[in-house]
Amino acid sequence: MDPFLIGLSGLIILLVLLALGAHVGIALAVSGFIGLWFVLGFERAFLVGASSIYGKVSGTALVTLPLFVLVGYLASGGGISENIYKSLEMMIGRFKSGLGIATVFACTAFGTVCGSSLVTAAVFAKISAPEMRRRGYSKGLAYGICAASGSIGMLIPPSILAIVYGMLSGVSIGKLLIAGIVPGLLWALLFSITIPIVARVSPSSIVTTAADLPVYTWWEKIKSLQLWWPVFASGAIIFGGIYGGVFTPTEASAVAAFVLFVYYLYRSIFSKAGAARSGKEKFNELKDILKNTATTSAMIFFVFGAATIFSHFALMTGLASKLMTFVIGMKLSKLSLVILFAVIYLLLGCLMDSISMLCITISLFNPIIAKAGIDPIWYAIVVILAIEVGFITPPFGINLYSVLGVAEEDVDIKDLIVGSFPFFIAEIISLVLIFMFPVLATFLPSLLG
Repeated sequence: MDPFLIGLSGLIILLVLLALGAHVGIALAVSGFIGLWFVLGFERAFLVGASSIYGKVSGTALVTLPLFVLVGYLASGGGISENIYKSLEMMIGRFKSGLGIATVFACTAFGTVCGSSLVTAAVFAKISAPEMRRRGYSKGLAYGICAASGSIGMLIPPSILAIVYGMLSGVSIGKLLIAGIVPGLLWALLFSITIPIVARVSPSSIVTTAADLPVYTWWEKIKSLQLWWPVFASGAIIFGGIYGGVFTPTEASAVAAFVLFVYYLYRSIFSKAGAARSGKEKFNELKDILKNTATTSAMIFFVFGAATIFSHFALMTGLASKLMTFVIGMKLSKLSLVILFAVIYLLLGCLMDSISMLCITISLFNPIIAKAGIDPIWYAIVVILAIEVGFITPPFGINLYSVLGVAEEDVDIKDLIVGSFPFFIAEIISLVLIFMFPVLATFLPSLLG
């Protein structure tokens, strides 16, 4: 049989397995291995599959991933999110839209120690959304802010998605992490502008007055800055270490994990909240953090290995090269080509999770991007932004369901879709700005050399 037909058949098998609900790792591994079997024979296919998996998951750079995953779980369990939100509430909470803006910037700050959209969205849906509702925010807007702002956690370093993208594509992880800073801050700015616009267009969305809000002295506001030290420490390690050439991304992840672990132990043992809990409760919480880190990392490693098998299959059957020839033959401009792939990611974001998308598409799309001479950092940021937009896009926007899982009982998916829609528009505007001004994504990485 013609190798290309085998490649096309393998792609169809992959899509069928995904449609039937198979785990993306199993779908990639099965379709890729069957294809290699037809091309190389069983024995050689087994050797190629085993060696490719080992080559992917045994690299030292892969240590970065579980360490940053650990950082995220330690941050969510260490009270950092509550402290950041409390400080920002004290500073700007008396403005009509202040509590929503405080949530946006709290999610941005928490992203510097978390790196996961799902975790950030769920954490602040539990912390800030009930408080916003108590202060007069509609339930849709309160939870919509959390669902949308959680996405910033995947842009601001340490971005788990940037690390996964770098490992799958070979693009510098350090540059990808730094490249997410400006787009992440851009999202925070656009979201902060969106909230007062929503309040003006729909006055019933925020029904509150300054008289309803607590008053804090300037000294209390300044004193609250001490609650930020884990964020400042993590930011200095990750941004300063990588940008200043002190750490590699792997070393930065190890140091950040150690600092957050020490802070977690300090808070569990010496803080008032920690003293009120039994030793068994503290031990169980730490055990859950380590268990969740291990299971999450193992799942990603498994998908990595499976994606490597499928990548070899796509290469050996000529599937990737045929797709490249077809797309290049369309004679699209660089901008049109990137827009085409961004739209594909937007659509896929409605149907599957981010890591699955990258594992399926990178081996097919990135050779085309390289052949077209497109800046890999700019393209990577566009892809990550497009994926994040998909996180709040119905019907399967994963952030919407993450928030729904912890929301109050009277909140349904329709409330979240309506509440997050203005922020969806803001995200599309940010994508357009990155298209028009690639320097927003490439300037900081270019300074790394």
